[in-house]
Amino acid sequence: MTIRFTNDHEWIKLDGDIATVGITDYAQQALGDVVFVEVPEAGRDLTKGKDAAVVESVKAASEVYAPVDGTVVEGNAAVTDEPSLVNTDPEGAGWFFKMKIKDMAQFEALLDEEAYKSFIAGL
Repeated sequence: MTIRFTNDHEWIKLDGDIATVGITDYAQQALGDVVFVEVPEAGRDLTKGKDAAVVESVKAASEVYAPVDGTVVEGNAAVTDEPSLVNTDPEGAGWFFKMKIKDMAQFEALLDEEAYKSFIAGL
């Protein structure tokens, strides 16, 4: 699996032609205790940089943006039922949605793990 990151603190893991998307550990720590998650429905077309999901914590509400163009194939019902998964396992069971990527060049242009670590170190 290949993983990439955005400057908005989303991660995207590619497995074949399906990508799983969630927020990073850094993002969940900044949000605090997550109390509500809304994920997109299967079949929804997403545009890179546009709203894809919603996450609310005791501190704030925030949008989760689509890291690339694509179509949602599955929303994670587990995080809508148990939003705390975003805090306890943000880059595992706390994923938000899976999508089929339309343009692989967009995925390749995202930050790799080293670049993302450098980015958050500078914040």
